[in-house]
Amino acid sequence: MKRRMFVMSSLAPIALAACGGGDDDVAQPDPSTTGTRGAALDALKRAAEHMDQNVSYRGGYVWQYLPDLSVSWGEMEAKRSMCWIQPPGTPTAGHAFLDAYHATGNELFYNAAVRTAQALISAQHPAGGWNYIHDFAGEESLKHWYDTIGKNGWRLEEFQHFYGNATFDDAGTAVSSQFLLRVYLEKKDAQFKPAVDKAIDFVLAAQFQGGVADGGWPQRWPVQPAAISSMALPNPGQLPTGAIAGMEDGDYTTMVTFNDDVAGENIKFLLMCVAGLGETRLVAPITRAMECLRTLQQPGPQAGWGLQHLAADRNGRVAGAPAGARSYEPRSLATHTTQTNVQQLFNYFRVTGDRKYLARVPEAIAWLESCKLTAQQIADNPLLAGRTHPTFIELGTNQGRFVHRYGSNIENGAYFHDYDHTNTISHYSAGRPINITGLQATYDQLNGMTDAAIAEMVANSPLKVTTPRPLPKYFSIREVDFADLFTNAVMKTPDVTEAAAKAIIDDLGTKNHWLTPLPQVTNSYRGDGPSTPYTGTAYRSKHVGDVYDTSPYDSLEAPEIAPYTKKDRPLGISTSNWVANMAKLVAYVSPVK
Repeated sequence: MKRRMFVMSSLAPIALAACGGGDDDVAQPDPSTTGTRGAALDALKRAAEHMDQNVSYRGGYVWQYLPDLSVSWGEMEAKRSMCWIQPPGTPTAGHAFLDAYHATGNELFYNAAVRTAQALISAQHPAGGWNYIHDFAGEESLKHWYDTIGKNGWRLEEFQHFYGNATFDDAGTAVSSQFLLRVYLEKKDAQFKPAVDKAIDFVLAAQFQGGVADGGWPQRWPVQPAAISSMALPNPGQLPTGAIAGMEDGDYTTMVTFNDDVAGENIKFLLMCVAGLGETRLVAPITRAMECLRTLQQPGPQAGWGLQHLAADRNGRVAGAPAGARSYEPRSLATHTTQTNVQQLFNYFRVTGDRKYLARVPEAIAWLESCKLTAQQIADNPLLAGRTHPTFIELGTNQGRFVHRYGSNIENGAYFHDYDHTNTISHYSAGRPINITGLQATYDQLNGMTDAAIAEMVANSPLKVTTPRPLPKYFSIREVDFADLFTNAVMKTPDVTEAAAKAIIDDLGTKNHWLTPLPQVTNSYRGDGPSTPYTGTAYRSKHVGDVYDTSPYDSLEAPEIAPYTKKDRPLGISTSNWVANMAKLVAYVSPVK
């Protein structure tokens, strides 16, 4: 059985030698707080304190900052009063603080984790979930952001409208819920239990009830009747013949969503609650969710899944059918989502031992074999290098659908899709690397298990927990997955050499923060862009449009048109880089072997 492992804090008193005469009476340094290990403990403390006290806003974090904090970004530019919920934002930082506490026992890290947890409680929607972002300055300030920066982020349609509800997208709600659960379990501090209960209730209340969608989750909840169900289509004369544009099935936020592994993330959080809280009542909704994913696998020969599926009959299409979403996500099957869902079926078999979760895996693999990119398609499009499959496969024809855009900003441009595999958009890959060999090998291994081996496996399943037990020690070193929640599982840390630890410590220096080249910059908001047609091609395969587009982009890959110039990435503070460095130091000072 896993146990939480603690080492002495760097603030612990030095050990005293036994009483006696001479040099034995002199206090001797604790060897655990000297040398590289001592320097690592000191670096952890200084880096955490700087992030908590200087970089955060009321304990909340975005993704990256200029060193003077004059500009900051989440997935888009953020106000200083905002925090980002999407990983690697606020809950990701919270996990790093709690991991450092588990590695050292130093209350400084726990107190920083508490401050971050309190920020998340402030950001929690009354229904119990979280939006992508929170503004501590209040809802009017947040709406102003949506009406300016958000509205003009051409490629980020989820930020162009204020919904006023919460989302399961990008694991923001799931990771926030996991972190608050961990903080509560740490000392059973009653201030955190209501937020954990609200998060559980949110996940349960948002599940679809009845029909083919039973047990699945929408992208956003509670339902927003005023949600956007179509996108503007300026200058439609620029659409190529036969191209399709827009949100093909209306408001996609109410559909059963598999995008970004919504089902897998929610099930994992509920399993953590079963294991950590002994909440056996959650086994039933977990089972319903697993059944929803299994049920929504499409019939052969196209035995895959889409990013989302209709939860009810709509516009002549039946519930359960794959549906279109954002204007750059066509009505189709998605190869990467199918790969993820097959991997989830493997997880569901492992936790239940029920062979029905393996029954149609060969059909999914056979479909993936049938729709690979051709060598010519890969050669024709540099953006398909290293990819094996089109991202989107058309229903019925089994042909790839490829997404493009025209124009220069959201006021004069639009996304569309057709069969042309060239000149695709860069921010949403037209192809995916699908590991068919790996899927087949895992299927063969699981399908070949004896009944006795399955029974032994299931006996340790988190679904079998009846009394609470500890969760894994660390969450920031790598993602905690289903296998880590089994009884007797040991989530090992990677080996971090003394040289690697020294390099991280030296990079921290005396400034108490790490600087790294920032992968994204943005144009400052300057108002809505021009609606006059732009017929050039400078923006069609770039992350950003003209200077009115507030979408993030890599300064090394700026559009090749004035006033853009390619520049080195600016140095700044990256929350993900901070978490990664903290995790390596944690693994160095207190590894799990």
